[in-house]
Amino acid sequence: MSNISEDRYLLINPRVLPPVFENVIRAKELLSLGKATSAAQAAKMAGISRSAFYKYKDFVFKYSAGNVSTINLSAVLSDRAGVFSALTAALYKCGANIITLNQGLPENGTAAAALTVSLSAAEISPEELLERLSRVDGVISIKRIDGGKQ
Repeated sequence: MSNISEDRYLLINPRVLPPVFENVIRAKELLSLGKATSAAQAAKMAGISRSAFYKYKDFVFKYSAGNVSTINLSAVLSDRAGVFSALTAALYKCGANIITLNQGLPENGTAAAALTVSLSAAEISPEELLERLSRVDGVISIKRIDGGKQ
């Protein structure tokens, strides 16, 4: 029997999904490219409501099968001072570069974060990066969510 709280991911062709999911991706891209300065503006430009953007932004990701130098990560962090700073410092020490970051509001002492990270300048594998990041004080869990090895 499957653990209900366990995260599961599916790779689905967007042609069979409601357009809102692709529009959330578009809004996230507008934000990351600086073409939108706020979530509300990005949502409007993408043709979705702000509430739809916030409802799905931490759950919808663009998949690129051929790009091994860029990985998507999902992290659960302890909601205390310095944890996020320690995580970004660890990424820097590993030679990784944060491309995009979406962080949820803290809830029950934890905060969820989704990161897209470039490893083009890193001298370690994605698996080693995950191992090092999991040892950062305050990182409750961290995993790869783009179809790579967990």
